[in-house]
Amino acid sequence: MKSKRMLSGWLQQWVFIGPALLFFSVVVLIPFMMSIYYSFTEWNGVTTSVTFNGLDNFKKILFHDQDYRNAFSFTSRLTVTNVILTNLVGFLLALLLTQALKTRNMLRTIFFMPNVIGGLLLGFIWQFIFVKGFATLGSLTHIGFFELPWLGDSPTAFWAIVIVSVWQGAGYLMIIYIAALSNVPKDMLEAAYIDGASRMQVLRSIIVPLIMPAVTVCLFLTISWSFKIFDLNFSLTKGGPFNSTESVSINIYQEAFRNNRYGLGTAKALIFFIVVAIISTIQVMYTKRKEVEV
Repeated sequence: MKSKRMLSGWLQQWVFIGPALLFFSVVVLIPFMMSIYYSFTEWNGVTTSVTFNGLDNFKKILFHDQDYRNAFSFTSRLTVTNVILTNLVGFLLALLLTQALKTRNMLRTIFFMPNVIGGLLLGFIWQFIFVKGFATLGSLTHIGFFELPWLGDSPTAFWAIVIVSVWQGAGYLMIIYIAALSNVPKDMLEAAYIDGASRMQVLRSIIVPLIMPAVTVCLFLTISWSFKIFDLNFSLTKGGPFNSTESVSINIYQEAFRNNRYGLGTAKALIFFIVVAIISTIQVMYTKRKEVEV
């Protein structure tokens, strides 16, 4: 009887998790394992001839591919800037919109709306704003900010991508921070103010430690978004000018689908995956240690 119950329990579990496990394997696990195999080969993605070349792809990437290193440098700088600014803006918006404002629900909706727009469409919209809108405002007002060559120069193109990324992502993080701030015990804050603590002391010593789980999630999301940026970058600058804003994702796309070097492209993707996984793991482990329980 005991063995029949165990068998029945296993069957019930497989009935529920089986379809999900099957789809996960077909969509994620099997392609991932195949990409690991192809990263050790020379293949153009079209012919059936696949030549195993060992570590040649990785040697070429690490020691001879300057474009890939430049793309990694740009993506790293973009990630650091995006993580700091997007979390800062999202947190400040959350602090503002947890106050007793009559229009806070409307403002929450307005600030969240950019996240609903797809990155590809958002890039084309802001491309028009930077090229046409800012140029028109610059000719009318002669303000230096609007007269800058936003997408025509490397430094300004970098900050153009940062501006759009922060504008898109801050509203999403704002919602997470609002949920965390709403769970901070009000009596604890009142006790701190009664004891004479300033707003900055309360923020630093009470609010921030108590919302660290939300900080962990938001940092993880922004690191992932920024490292994997593709659609926004592609539609806004296409990696220009002169490949100065080419992200790692665009570099991998160009290698695999434009140059028809799928083996080399998957090797780049595998290196990229390992680096992002290590950085994300370190970030989660570090911020988890900072979390406190009420």
